[in-house]
Amino acid sequence: MKQVTRRSFLAVLLGLFGSGKTKAETPKSSFPPVPRWHPSFSQPLDRVTDRISYYANRRKDFVVFRDGTCVLLADGLTEKQAAEFALKVLSDILNFHPDMNPTPMDDGNLLVQYNHPAVNVVLHDVAQAHWSEIESRYMDGLTPSEVLVTPLGPNKFDALGKQALLGRAYMFIDAQKPEISKIIRHNQ
Repeated sequence: MKQVTRRSFLAVLLGLFGSGKTKAETPKSSFPPVPRWHPSFSQPLDRVTDRISYYANRRKDFVVFRDGTCVLLADGLTEKQAAEFALKVLSDILNFHPDMNPTPMDDGNLLVQYNHPAVNVVLHDVAQAHWSEIESRYMDGLTPSEVLVTPLGPNKFDALGKQALLGRAYMFIDAQKPEISKIIRHNQ
């Protein structure tokens, strides 16, 4: 799966013409839309930070959130500036469209990138250890009415796509309740 894109044509049509329901029947929607899946397991942050440092050739500073979402920083930001920037990036992703681009890495892990400087890594061995949950819950990683088009078709996911939805689920958790775990400096 090279790029996962949001398909909103149907959503736009339904919004313009209505879905046939009266206002009384229309379910109340919340904004921003978020998936139902909150994985029951987490990934070890020390390993996540090690992998992100490796992928950035140990040349980038980044903020790590509680559930492993990492926001890449420009050089020279103070702690306060880094925190403010990272919080804004997560807010921007959550309140825009959290499109993702999953990339298999040379170490067997999966890097999930967004349209802002934030990433999640899905550790291969952690995903394998929890594959039964991933397999049974990955569709809950979609937001309500969301359609992601993959090479297999709309909302059809191979193992890579299912892991990408896991990584994105962690991002949604971090974006909804952001808690900075640490700031990693490449020169320390």
